[in-house]
Order: sequence, then structure tokens, then C-alpha cells
Amino acid sequence: MRQRTVARGIALPHLEEPLDPTKRYRTVRAASEALTAPLSAEDCSIQSMEDASPAKWHLAHTTWFFETLVLETAEPHTSAFEHSFRFLFNSYYDSVGEQYPRPHRGLLSRPSLDEVLDYRRHVDERVLALLAEGLAPEQHAVIELGLHHEQQHQELLLTDVKHALSFNPWRPAYRAAPPAEAARAPTLRWFDFEAGLREIGHAGDDFAFDNECPRHRVFVEAFQLASRPVTNGEYLEFMKDGGYERPDPWLAEGWHRVQREAWKAPLYWEHGDAGWTSLTLSGRHPVDLDAPVCHVSGYEANAFARWAGGRLPTEAEWETAAEDPIDGNFVESGEFQPRPSPDVADRPAALFGDVWEWTASAYTPYPGFRPPTGALGEYNGKFMSSQLVLRGGSCASPASHLRASYRNFFHPHQRWQFSGIRLARDTR
Repeated sequence: MRQRTVARGIALPHLEEPLDPTKRYRTVRAASEALTAPLSAEDCSIQSMEDASPAKWHLAHTTWFFETLVLETAEPHTSAFEHSFRFLFNSYYDSVGEQYPRPHRGLLSRPSLDEVLDYRRHVDERVLALLAEGLAPEQHAVIELGLHHEQQHQELLLTDVKHALSFNPWRPAYRAAPPAEAARAPTLRWFDFEAGLREIGHAGDDFAFDNECPRHRVFVEAFQLASRPVTNGEYLEFMKDGGYERPDPWLAEGWHRVQREAWKAPLYWEHGDAGWTSLTLSGRHPVDLDAPVCHVSGYEANAFARWAGGRLPTEAEWETAAEDPIDGNFVESGEFQPRPSPDVADRPAALFGDVWEWTASAYTPYPGFRPPTGALGEYNGKFMSSQLVLRGGSCASPASHLRASYRNFFHPHQRWQFSGIRLARDTR
């Protein structure tokens, strides 16, 4: 029987690179199903808005990727598990064929969750057999892309489930809360970065998405970057100062969105007799004033930055400040919620994990960018319009999935992701 809740965090492995390809495949695929363990079949079937997808669809689509883009190439004469799945679980690959309408994914009561899990087992057996037989380097590369693609969907699965459960008047929790550790946010400080010519983008032979390349030079003016993300307490001061009630901090499109959708606080915040509470994946709790604010849109991030006398960093500035190792609060912690930043004396803290950090940079191609040919060329390139870049990963991101060059992207009005704010300011 599938569990409705678990006592503590989800048991997700820490995945360290490099791993044997077979072990890595098994580990990533198992992690997706571990994330659905607290859910009922009904939980896995609902879709709360067009931007989100049912958990069942995430499980099926990531399997579709391996069947369609790996197995059909390696085993062209082998029958598909179910021919209709090619249509039902194609997300946006026009070169592969038509897709079931995205806004209606929640209407797919059939196939059942059990049938989707059977589909996963069937495809896994075939992919693992291919890995055992040996594959050409280009086929290994597609499998590696598919695993990072699945890790993206693991984060989306959590954020989509959270959004769906927020509409349930029973206020159900995704899982029981882990033990809370009281912590205080360190005093905000500023770190100086000199002007100069920098190189950004992916370097090396390890995995990166195509939108992280090519590595290139960019001139960065002198700037300062905040030592940690903006906290809930600091954002609450913005709210108390009429941040949602007057237009002056807002970009025009943001102010129109505030008025049209009656935004008064970050997504999932509610005010009652006991003060402000926020929905988490472990239920509704008082807002932790020391934790990073999250579930804010790019418009809200920009408005707060202007109100605070700063601005959002560019992605080049953010990457200039980012240093290895990739250390932070990720999905493997089992907390699924941002926690107060550590106090680090010599560099900005919590650049990785906790919350995705909005930047001021439009999501556009790097100089010299060329998407791959064929279906894989549709992965990133065709979305390079009308979106902003976010950096750093979140408490729902798998740790092995992130790099300093990783570019996430969303439309500036979207806020169901674990998205937050880090301030920058000019020094000229």
C-alpha cells in the first residue's frame, strides 16, 4: 500500500559525481519514486494550474524521454510500451509529434498511477540492459541529459504538489515536519567585487546544459553583493511600509499584476490572529522571520530591491561571486524548506540551495550559442524569450544537479517555485 505520510524526511541518496552510469541511472530514477511515496494516487493525479503538472505526469514524462530519445534510437525495431504514451507524455517536442494539451494534464485519470509505474519499470529494464551491453558515447550523453532532466522534474514535482495541496481545505501536509533547529540569520553585510573582465559559462568536460555554453568573456563593473538572501523578516518590513499598496517601487507590469491578482504577501502566506503563517510541505507554520523569503515573483524581488535601496544582481555578477564547493540546503536534507543562512566571514553565504535567486538578466542565448540538431535542440533554445534567469538552486533541488554556471529561468510573474532574493548594489 502506498503511504500517505512519512515520519521524517524522504530518504534520498546523496549522489556524488562521478558514478558508474548504471548506478547513477538507478539512483536518480529511484529518487523520483521516493518523492511520490507520501502521496496517494489521487494526489498524483491533480493539476492546480497550467504551469504545474500532476506528479503522475512527471513520472511518465521523464520515462517518455528515455523511451523516445534513447530506446527508439538504440532499438528502432522494438515495440513501444504503449503507443498513445508518445502523445500523452510529450511535453513540448514538436519535432517528435503532437502533444496532449498542457492545461488538461490533470484530466488524465487514465493511465492509472500503477500503469505509469509499470511503464517506468519496463523502460528501466530496457535502458539498464543497454547500459550493460555498452553504448556509444553519444548515447551515454543523451542518457546523462535525461537524468539531469529527471532531476529538474523532481524539483517541479515537489513545487507542483505543494501548489496543489494549497487548495485543499483540509490543509494536508506532504509529509511530517523534520525536527526544527532554531537559528538566527546573520547580520547582512556587503562584499565588494572589483570591475574587470570575467569569464562565465560552463568550462570543462563534465555535464552542462546547452544554455550554459559557450563560456565567454563579459566585462563586469564594480559591485557589491549581499552576504545572504533577504529574510522573511526583512520582507515583512517592506510589506508593513506599504510595499503592495503603492506603485513607486514597482515596474509597471509588476504593479498591474499586483492589482489584477490582489497580491498582498508572498505566495502561501496568510495573516490571522496569531500573525503571519506560511504553507510548507509539512503543513502551515508561523513564518520564520530569519529564513530566506521564498515564493516571490521576479516583480516582487525587483520591487523589494528598489525599496531597499539596492537592485537585483546580473547573472554575470552572481556567477562572479559563486565559488565551489556546491554546498547548501538541498532536497537531500529532507527539509524541503529554506533555512536561515550560515554566517560566513569571507564570502557571500548560501549562494547554493535554500532559494533560487532572481537576477536582473533576461534569459537569452550566450554569444556563439548553437542549439543541438534534432529534438534535443528544443530543450532550452526555443524558450529564450520573455523570461528572467535565476541562479543557485533551492531546498528542492538535487545537489548533484547544480553548478555555478547553471541557468534556471522563469517568467517574472511566476512564484510557485522556491524563488527568493539576494541584493546587489553599485559601487561607482
